[in-house]
Amino acid sequence: MAAFFGNNNNTTNNTTKTQEIDKMSSGTTNIGKGATLSGNVETFGNVRIDGKLSGDIHSKSKVATGNESLVEGSVYAQNAEIEGEIRGKLEIIELLVLKSTAVINGDIVAGKIVVEAGALFNGACRMGDVAKINKDKEEKSKETTPNNTAKPNFEDKKDTTTVLNTVKV
Repeated sequence: MAAFFGNNNNTTNNTTKTQEIDKMSSGTTNIGKGATLSGNVETFGNVRIDGKLSGDIHSKSKVATGNESLVEGSVYAQNAEIEGEIRGKLEIIELLVLKSTAVINGDIVAGKIVVEAGALFNGACRMGDVAKINKDKEEKSKETTPNNTAKPNFEDKKDTTTVLNTVKV
């Protein structure tokens, strides 16, 4: 009978945690025009940068940058709208919008991307399922040696002989 009438703490704790996350995700972190911040920003909520940030941004929501902003670090977010300059990697799960004043110097991995005329982008770009792209990239990097050459195929005896001769010399 106690279980029937008792308090289920797991349900209460899960509800409380969900409410706390909802409160955190409704907030916005602002770095105003003329402000400079050194360090990483991690938040469940939105981030707006109009000044300068030297560090990475991790947001479970949206990151927006103003047209005179500068981020010297990577941006990881659900969505992003970039008007300023980013010097680092952009990893956006859903939608990345590069406005006409955007300048990106780094690689992009995004679910979808919109690039307005005038935006500048210098780096590699991969689109699709971000988790899958990162997994594929990780697996590919395991297949190479530290000097970025492909591992030898030891299943082929001719290949093995060649590699062993090379190693002996």
